[in-house]
Amino acid sequence: MTERAAPFYCPYCGDEDLRPSEQGHGAWECRACNRAFQLKFLGLLAEGFTAPSPHGSSDGGAA
Repeated sequence: MTERAAPFYCPYCGDEDLRPSEQGHGAWECRACNRAFQLKFLGLLAEGFTAPSPHGSSDGGAA
């Protein structure tokens, strides 16, 4: 079994007091705001990704 990455903070209140939930894979509980949430990786985006230019800014002007 491989170790999965854990969230660093609650997406609702921002607190870091998180515990794995018994609800299943990817489920977490926040002890600060008493909410439960689940994280799920959906996949990679094929469209809309633009790699950064190797030459820096593309505006062509000097500062």
